[in-house]
Amino acid sequence: MKTPLSKPYVTQEIKDAVLRVIDGGNFILGKECEAFEKEMAAHTGVKHCVLSCNWTAAMYLFCLALKKTGKLREGDEVIIPSHTAFPSCEPFIHAGAVVKFVDIDDTYTVDPALIEKAITKRSVGILPVHIYGQPCNMDRIKAVAMANGLWVIEDCAQAQGAKYKGARVGSMTMAAGFSFFPSKNLTVFGDGGAITTNDDQLAELVRKLRNHGKRDKFTNDMIGFNLRFNEINAAIGRIQLRELDRLNQGRRDAVALYRKLLGGIKGLVLPPERPGCEPVYHMFVIQVNNRDKLAKFLAEKGVSTGIHYPIACHQQPAIKSLYKSIPSLPMTEFVVGRILSLPIYGEILPEQVTFTCDCIKEFLKA
Repeated sequence: MKTPLSKPYVTQEIKDAVLRVIDGGNFILGKECEAFEKEMAAHTGVKHCVLSCNWTAAMYLFCLALKKTGKLREGDEVIIPSHTAFPSCEPFIHAGAVVKFVDIDDTYTVDPALIEKAITKRSVGILPVHIYGQPCNMDRIKAVAMANGLWVIEDCAQAQGAKYKGARVGSMTMAAGFSFFPSKNLTVFGDGGAITTNDDQLAELVRKLRNHGKRDKFTNDMIGFNLRFNEINAAIGRIQLRELDRLNQGRRDAVALYRKLLGGIKGLVLPPERPGCEPVYHMFVIQVNNRDKLAKFLAEKGVSTGIHYPIACHQQPAIKSLYKSIPSLPMTEFVVGRILSLPIYGEILPEQVTFTCDCIKEFLKA
């Protein structure tokens, strides 16, 4: 049975929305973008959502806004888990910060105790990553941040719609970054990103910086960039946002079936779920010793899988060439050789999940 790793939500309404924008003739930062920002801010539970052309650009603009307000300076340290997509660290490095990589716990999210150990007199902030759609331990992280005078920015690139003790991710800290990449829970059928925040000043700075520093069409208050969002992607995003909670529930239903069918199999580790959280399972990531052989076996059966991620950030050549001292992160280094992402998306069929599990059992002779 052909089973893709992920599959975007596509309807005739979405196709019609694209044609509507084309017929309207306005393609950049127009009414669709304004509406998408308002609707996403309301869904997240914050005052502001500012769209940009991708997650990396949105977060880089926010880093520049932090610099303009004195919250980030050249050489300041930002603490980030190494087990994440490489873009998590790039904006901070481009902005002149030093990234301090730390290890994870068994949920694949950053270990708050190790954040505390990594803090130095140069530390200014923390970027917890809600990886695979699993919320981090935000109470512990915020407590560590408050005790040490640090700001916190959430990386919600894989977790849009997830909840931590009833609060949406992206609403619990100074700001958060979101991604609308094609494989994400909410996709705009292309690149896209956003910042959410309750800080009026920071939101306004990001809005100006993404559009050449403009106050209005012909007045430039600062030197900015062309990192804008477009109307077609916004129109698609608005429809996907309306369906996001339903599609995320579809992911959780699929995970429940995965757990039922794969639970208790020797040699197979399923991801734990943090109590009090409502994860959205951008990825459903198992651990197994013969990961590469299992992936090949599943591919031969028509089941697509992925590895997110085979090389940790602190092990990347770019980081090794940038920093003299590379930390040893035992948990991260252990899991990257064992993790395998199974097919998961909002409308995956129960029979596809069942077939995938049957294939895994056949391989493991379970």
